[in-house]
Amino acid sequence: MAEKLVIIGNGMAPGRMLEELFEKARGLFEITIFNAEPRVNYDRIMLSPVLSGEKAYEDIVIHNDDWYAAHGVTLHKGARVTGIDRHARTVTSQNGITASYDKLVIATGSLPFIIPVPGHELDGVLAYRDLDDVEKMLAIAEGKGRAIVIGAGLLGLEAAYGLKRQGMDVTVIHLMPTIMERQLDPAAAYLLEKALTERGIEIITKANTRQILGTDKVEGIELEDGRIISGDMVVMAVGIRPASQLARDAGIAVNRGIVVDDGMMTSDPNVFALGECAEHRGTCYGLVAPLYEAARVLADRLTGGDAEYHGSVVNTKLKVTGINLFSAGDFAEAPDREEIVLRDAAAGIYKRLVLKDNRILGAVLYGETADGSWFFDLMKRGADISQMRDTLIFGQSYQGGAPLDPMAAVAALPDDAEICGCNGVCKGKITAAITAKGLTTLDGVRAHTKASASCGNCTGLVEQLMSLTLGDAYNPAAVTPMCTCTELGHDDVRRLIKAKGLKTIPAVMQELEWKTSCGCAKCRPALNYYLVCDWPDEYADDYQSRFINERVHANIQKDGTYSVVPRMWGGVTNAAELRAIADVVDKFEIPMVKVTGGQRIDLLGIEKEDLPAVWADLGKAGFVSGQAYAKGLRTVKTCVGSDWCRFGTQDSTGLGIRIEKFMWGSWTPAKLKLAVSGCPRNCAEATCKDIGVICVDSGFEIHFAGAAGLDIKGTEVLGLVKSEDEALEHIVALTQMYREQGRYLERIYKWAKRVGHDEIRRQIMEDSGKRHAYYDRFVFSQRFAQVDPWSERVSGKDKHEFKPMATIGYNHAAE
Repeated sequence: MAEKLVIIGNGMAPGRMLEELFEKARGLFEITIFNAEPRVNYDRIMLSPVLSGEKAYEDIVIHNDDWYAAHGVTLHKGARVTGIDRHARTVTSQNGITASYDKLVIATGSLPFIIPVPGHELDGVLAYRDLDDVEKMLAIAEGKGRAIVIGAGLLGLEAAYGLKRQGMDVTVIHLMPTIMERQLDPAAAYLLEKALTERGIEIITKANTRQILGTDKVEGIELEDGRIISGDMVVMAVGIRPASQLARDAGIAVNRGIVVDDGMMTSDPNVFALGECAEHRGTCYGLVAPLYEAARVLADRLTGGDAEYHGSVVNTKLKVTGINLFSAGDFAEAPDREEIVLRDAAAGIYKRLVLKDNRILGAVLYGETADGSWFFDLMKRGADISQMRDTLIFGQSYQGGAPLDPMAAVAALPDDAEICGCNGVCKGKITAAITAKGLTTLDGVRAHTKASASCGNCTGLVEQLMSLTLGDAYNPAAVTPMCTCTELGHDDVRRLIKAKGLKTIPAVMQELEWKTSCGCAKCRPALNYYLVCDWPDEYADDYQSRFINERVHANIQKDGTYSVVPRMWGGVTNAAELRAIADVVDKFEIPMVKVTGGQRIDLLGIEKEDLPAVWADLGKAGFVSGQAYAKGLRTVKTCVGSDWCRFGTQDSTGLGIRIEKFMWGSWTPAKLKLAVSGCPRNCAEATCKDIGVICVDSGFEIHFAGAAGLDIKGTEVLGLVKSEDEALEHIVALTQMYREQGRYLERIYKWAKRVGHDEIRRQIMEDSGKRHAYYDRFVFSQRFAQVDPWSERVSGKDKHEFKPMATIGYNHAAE
């Protein structure tokens, strides 16, 4: 019979411990978790991008409800534990749940320190520790106004940056003469303060808070020198203390934190402590990397091993977009120490290494941090650097006095060298996962190791490891430049558009250092699509950055005339629509009328200047653009289904029409064609479409990633759902995932091969949280996308596009 393991707390440390535990001995324990927060486990490192708007809560979830169910874990949400009975071996929560244990893990984390100045209990005085705090900040930020952040440490500055990104004025108050004094020396602090000031964040150092002003809510603060700063919110970011009271009340040994040995055991042999609440050899750690190291040790101990935790050397990185900062170790001055300093004022680069007895004690890097992992590894190992003393400051690539291939430098790193600081992932784990699991994509490595899955600073190193491990089998398509105007690939451009909040093409080109003034015919359409997709409610579609067909909303033919395809929902029409088409054909003497492969009617040979008039007449009959020209939804092909066909199992026509009416107007990386077949006989050819549905007796089988053009490819099965509502939700979510991750002009079957069919199935079929998030974002974007471009042009929008050049010249002359 399985032993009972109870965990108090559901943060990142116990989450990693469970992952390690399941890898070693799944089924060994019957596991119950009490979580004080009313939600699942999420990546607290990424709270800053959530606050700044660069990520949503759904993007930072580590383990969703499906994960707990799949591993047989009982998770009590919103269940704060109020007591531990060590004699009865039970824990009880404030909402009356009691659970017995054989082994207990206390992972209660830490509590923020609130300075007890007058006014500290006012509404609007907030800490910055969890998602509830972020949601409160975002609610106040909707009114803009001013935020006052007390404390210019790591969290305080990240909070300040996030609130500035939300449109607030921000003032940071700091007691010490320089910011981040625990992690930075004065020179690096100066550069950081300068960079933050340039971003519009006011910083006041050597300032102490006398009181927080306000009657019912925050109105400002008063400093000790009498200065008054008005504001709508005060964020306290002045430190944390271990949440150890629960253990203290139970009679477990506590100093500052819950005292543990090298196996994470407390003074009670059946109770362990993990995370920020634990104190190991007199130290309480607040960064994730040492907590993950301790989590691995505890998982090993729980499965009968003898692993030991000996403490950690930690490093710091600031999650503020556009600021590169790395700090590690002890960089204080002392008589028995020496330092090596490199400054490049023009480039904004500062590097400092502190040495003792030819070993690195500390490192501070600002502006250029690529060698941070290497310096950190040398420091942890206590490596003798005497042979490379003269070139050490220039980094790993310059050892021996001559530049080395960066790939060789990465190859030289030991297996235990840390690559991903956010998730505590070493080189050996990444290379082993690539080899054992046959990983060939960056997304695959992220999914299986979590390396590069958080802040993304280590992405370059991970890609180099993939290239070293896979050799010619690695396809670094993600780093192939979009065009000759930039060195950046599509994926990096998309990531930086979101991370930097870039919302116009000029902003993208300026901030991402385009080599040309206005881009080219290859990059401008791609940038226009990415901006339309990422900022649907803010970015104004730049039709001049589209190809000619999308610009005039018709397909140009080889003789210079145009083809018009009105939308026919699901391929269904009626007599009135057919009469209207016939009248248009007669009126404009259209030379060719053809039925398309997508069950619509194509009118070919229309002069450009006649297009608005043709659209006007078609619009009177209820037609909208069929978008046969678009990098977007083209058609949803259907068969007659169960209403007419004796073999039909479901109403394929009705579902096809519903899907098309729901999804029309949406832009996608490349053209998107759908089909719904009413039975496995597949008359609508759903198994060679971008997305297809095969109706069966038990529901709807969803297919994806087919091709029937230059490449011929059958679809992959996404999964089976039981209802039309579920089919629509899954198809829409899949489309949105493709919209957000696909590279411009990349068909869905190529995207799916790159990302991985299993990963797509996992996110759409298994991860309900991600699926719902994709669905909601698509629905939001449709509020701005479902506008008929034909109707807009009939009303006069971009009317100059459809006038002959001679007429345009005459009109200008007449003016």
